[in-house]
Amino acid sequence: MNSDANWTQATRQMQEALSAMSAGLQQALGGLGAGNPFSSAAPPASDAPQGSPSSPFNLFSEPSSGLSFDAAKLQQVQQRYLDDATALWNQGLQASADAPAAFAATDRRFSAEAWQANPVSKFAADTYMLNARTLMGLSEAVDGDEKTKARLRFAVEQWMAAAAPSNFLPLNAEALKKAMETQGESIGRGIQNMLNDLKQGHVSMTDESLFQVGKNVATTEGAVVFENEFFQLLEYKPLTAKVYEKPFLLVPPCINKFYILDLQPDNSLIRYAVSQGHRTFVVSWRNPDESMAEKTWDDYIEHAAIKAISVVQEITGAKTINTLGFCVGGTILATALAVLAAKGEKPAASATLLTSFLDFSDTGILDIFIDENSVKYRESQMGQGGLLKGQDLASTFSFLRPNDLVWNYVVGNYLKGETPPPFDLLYWNSDSTNLPGPFYAWYLRNTYFENKLIQPGATKVCGQAVDLRRLDMPVYLYGSREDHIVPIGGAYASTRHLTGKKRFVMGASGHIAGVINPPSKNKRSHWINDKLPANKFPASLDDWLQTAQEHPGSWWTDWSAWLKAHAGKQIAAPKTYGSRKYSAIEPAPGRYVLAKA
Repeated sequence: MNSDANWTQATRQMQEALSAMSAGLQQALGGLGAGNPFSSAAPPASDAPQGSPSSPFNLFSEPSSGLSFDAAKLQQVQQRYLDDATALWNQGLQASADAPAAFAATDRRFSAEAWQANPVSKFAADTYMLNARTLMGLSEAVDGDEKTKARLRFAVEQWMAAAAPSNFLPLNAEALKKAMETQGESIGRGIQNMLNDLKQGHVSMTDESLFQVGKNVATTEGAVVFENEFFQLLEYKPLTAKVYEKPFLLVPPCINKFYILDLQPDNSLIRYAVSQGHRTFVVSWRNPDESMAEKTWDDYIEHAAIKAISVVQEITGAKTINTLGFCVGGTILATALAVLAAKGEKPAASATLLTSFLDFSDTGILDIFIDENSVKYRESQMGQGGLLKGQDLASTFSFLRPNDLVWNYVVGNYLKGETPPPFDLLYWNSDSTNLPGPFYAWYLRNTYFENKLIQPGATKVCGQAVDLRRLDMPVYLYGSREDHIVPIGGAYASTRHLTGKKRFVMGASGHIAGVINPPSKNKRSHWINDKLPANKFPASLDDWLQTAQEHPGSWWTDWSAWLKAHAGKQIAAPKTYGSRKYSAIEPAPGRYVLAKA
C-alpha cells in the first residue's frame, strides 16, 4: 500500500474515532449520569451525528444541530488537527523506537521507557493524546454560556480519562512488560485484586488491611460521654496539667468520618489541640442506616450541632465555648449558631471555619452538576425519605480528579498487579458514609442551588430565620489554595457575611492536605494579611492577596495562638471524663465510627 493510501486510511480511522467521541460531546449536557449524587436524571441530548466517512473533517464542517460552534475556533481546531495528524502519521511510518516522542511523552501515564520502546503502544498513546486535545478544542469552540462549556469540558475529561490506552492491558506497554518479566504472575495478582475490590465495593487506593480504626488510626485517648441517634460526643484526655477554662468543640463533616482530624499522633489536629491545653470535644457522626432515612437538615442542626454545644456547656459548666467546623461541618456549625442567635443565645466565644462554605456563589467544578432539574430529581427521589449511599458520593469526588483518584488505581491494582502503598488519608477517604435523603435534598437546594444561607431571613431552620449577620463572635477562616471542593474564593466569601472580628488564612495544597499539615512536618506555606482591620475585609480575594504575606510551614501555629487568645484563663485539668450526668460510655473512638456504609 502506498503512502497516500496509508494516509487516507489513517485519517479515516482517526476521523471515525473523533466522530465516536463527538457523540459524547453531544450528550454531555444531559448525560453526566443519573447515578451521580449531584447530577440530573435528564435524558441525553440528541443522537450523535452520523458523519460521512468521505470527508475526513465532516466532524468540523457539519456539526450536529444539538450544538453550535464558533466558526473561527473550529477552523483553528481543524487546521491544528490536520497538521498534527500528518506529523503523527509520518512518525508512525518510521516504525521505530527512535521516532520522535510526539505527544504522549509529556503525559506521565505514557512517560515510562516501556511506552517509547513499544511502537504499537507509543502510536496508540500519541493518537489518543491528539484525539483528546482535539475533542477538548471542540468543546472550547462551542457557542454557549460558561456553565455549558464547563459541563462539556467535564464530560470530555471523563471520556478521555476512561478511554486512555493505559487503561487497557493489550495497549499498556508497562503492564505487558511486567507480565512478561513475572511470567504472568502480575496478571494473576491483578485478577485477585479486582475480585477483592468487587467484594468490598470500591477500588482500593491503599492497602486497607494495614489499618484499623482505634488501633493505628483515631488513637488519641478519650471517651464517649454522650450519644443519641445522630452522634456520639467524644471527650479527650488532657495532655497538660492545666487546661483553658473555655472548652473546645470540633464539628467535622458528616459526609465523612471524624478521624480525618485524628489519623496518626503526628498529624492529628485533635491531639494537637489537646496538647495546646484545650479541653477538647469532638462530634462523631453516626453512619446513617434505614432508620435515619427520613432525617432532615433541621434534625441535624437541632439534635446534633446544637445538642453537642449544650452538652459541652453542661459538662464543663462554661457559659461560652470555642468551636470549629470543617467543610460541611462548618456549614452545619454556622447554621446552628445562627439559629441560637435568633433565639437570643450566643454560646460561642469563637468559631473556626476550615474550608467551609457559607456563601455558595463560587462552588467550582461542582457547579456543573447543579440546576433545577438535578435538584428536583433528588427531591423526588429522596426528599421524603431514603439514603444517599456513601459510595455514590465518594465516587463523585473521586471522579473530579479521575486520572489521579480512579484510573491510576485501576491500572496499578489490576493491570500491573500492584498493591497500593499504605496511606492513612486514603484509607479514611475510602471509609465512606451515607446521608439521609431529606437532609441531602434540603442542602442541595438551599445552599448549592439557591444560596439562601447568605440571604438574611430567606430560609428558616428549626423554626428560626437564619441571618448570618448575627454571628458577631471572632472567627478564624481558613481556605486551601488548590481546593477543588471548596475553592479558595468560596472559603474567602464568608468574610462578607460575618460581622465579628475575622482572621482569614490561606494555606497551600488542597481540601484535605492543606488542612492536615502539622507543624512538625515543616511542609507547605500559608498566607496571612495583618495589614487589614480584623472586621473589614476586601470584597475580593485578589485584593486580600495583594498585601498578604507568605509564611513557611503550617498554619496550625498561627491558629493556635489565635485560639488561645479566646480561651480564657487556665484551670486544673479534669481528672475524669464527662460529669455526673454525662459519664463515660465507652472508650474513644466509640462504636459509631466503626459502622460501614
